[in-house]
Amino acid sequence: MSNEVYITGTSAFLPNAPVTNDQMENILGQLGDKPSRARPTVLRSNGIKTRYYCIDPVTLESTHNNASLTAAAVRGLSQTGFDLQQLECLACGTSIADQLLPSHASMVHGELALPPLEAVATTGICLSGLAALKYAYLMVASGCKNAVATGSELSSVMMNAKNLRTESDSSELEAKPELAFDRDFLRWMLSDGAGAVLLESTRRTSQTNLRVDWIDLFSYAGTMETCMYAGAVKAADGKVTGWAQFTPAERERNNIMSVRQDVKLLNEQGLSVLEKILHTLMTKRSLCAEQIDHFLPHYSSKFFRDSVYAHMVKAGVDIPQDRWFNNLSYNGNTGSASIYIMLDELVRSGKLQSGQRLLCFVPESGRFSTGFMHLTVM
Repeated sequence: MSNEVYITGTSAFLPNAPVTNDQMENILGQLGDKPSRARPTVLRSNGIKTRYYCIDPVTLESTHNNASLTAAAVRGLSQTGFDLQQLECLACGTSIADQLLPSHASMVHGELALPPLEAVATTGICLSGLAALKYAYLMVASGCKNAVATGSELSSVMMNAKNLRTESDSSELEAKPELAFDRDFLRWMLSDGAGAVLLESTRRTSQTNLRVDWIDLFSYAGTMETCMYAGAVKAADGKVTGWAQFTPAERERNNIMSVRQDVKLLNEQGLSVLEKILHTLMTKRSLCAEQIDHFLPHYSSKFFRDSVYAHMVKAGVDIPQDRWFNNLSYNGNTGSASIYIMLDELVRSGKLQSGQRLLCFVPESGRFSTGFMHLTVM
């Protein structure tokens, strides 16, 4: 018989001071000989007003790497009274680690200088954070006393102009504006941040505990082509060729290591699987909209908010938007860390009451995956 599992502590770490829309290009750097033409359009659509970068706005030097950013969030869990020296399992999710090898979880473990424990890294994009949380949940459910799960993103490194090839003139951008937009689009969408949760088999008194009822992850890669990618080239037929198949000169010339988004495919297919998944959950988990008190959706842009709601209503899961909680507009799109950062803010808000139910939603456009998590306030 499996143990009940509770989130007994939450933590979020957002580096440095918030960055406004007008400051972004000064900090990330300008590509080419003109300011970005995509930036105003993207910002109007995504609704983000401020975000955070691991870059000193004066010196433009990095203030954190991904491992130290994540470790800062984990250390924030000490406020629960939990001794990190007693940690048994560390599960870390991120889109792009500081290095190819060793794993991100190993580097976070090293940064924390903790005794031996089980350290596991989950890969992917936005869903990697929830995948790490599910691993930690399953560990505690199967008998482990405690586990910490994290989600983190250091997008500013990949978006920084110094790591992107700059065209000597605008002729290439003029000739292929759609490719320029795909490359430039994500520079104004992504930001830095980390979050962590402590999971235990027993509740902590005198504080909010969230019972983890279930976590379900779905991948549609068997029927959908790649949409968001890095370290690869995507051909017109949808085939993806990885970075190792190219020479160093080809990688630099074609910005192969940069993060890209097939914006056309995202708009056409991004939410097409949501209704199918909701129908599955209604049967498998007896999901009922009337029983959900707080809905925490991760979405990359305010542009998608109404579309998400429309698809949910069509599937028969009508959770009114006044029950939604999201902090995209002032914390930015932190990818795999977003659900952790939302949970931490909601727990600290004082809005939660015993018995309330939370439904968390994390989609990922890498090759179209989605995750849902159901929690009960104790």
